[in-house]
Amino acid sequence: MRHSSLLNEAYELCEEGEYTLALSYYDIVLSKEPNNFAALINKGVTLQNLGKNRQAIKCYDAALKLENNNIDALVNKGSTLHTLGKYHEAIKCYDQALKVQPKFAVAMAYKGLSLGELGFLEEAIKCFNTSLRIDKKFDIALDNKAIALELLKKNAILKPKLHKSSKK
Repeated sequence: MRHSSLLNEAYELCEEGEYTLALSYYDIVLSKEPNNFAALINKGVTLQNLGKNRQAIKCYDAALKLENNNIDALVNKGSTLHTLGKYHEAIKCYDQALKVQPKFAVAMAYKGLSLGELGFLEEAIKCFNTSLRIDKKFDIALDNKAIALELLKKNAILKPKLHKSSKK
């Protein structure tokens, strides 16, 4: 099998949920072509699907050594860092992706998610709004904007109560 057909087969295996077998295909390609960008990215996504986030980041880092401003590698690395609770690092990845492609709805929405996790709800809502200006129907931005607005509303209601009780 040629490398492109191995990559296609690995992709099909991932579609079927056969992640472990797909990894072996990516490893075969990478043993012959260690700088195969598509294999590195797709192996990273597959590892991420298996919850092997630190290994996934290594794949994305290897891909970024080949193309330091590749938005797929940056956003995937950012989402993996987010999963690990490394929100500030994730935001750096999204910001770098947005420098390359300023109108990238996914990167903007994911940045909003990380900002929201850090408690910066107003900034998160701005990111979701920007994402929705790019893609009006982007469900991640729509759903999380609603959640952030609800949390912001609850915080506004709680703040006066907390402030009054602290004066006693």
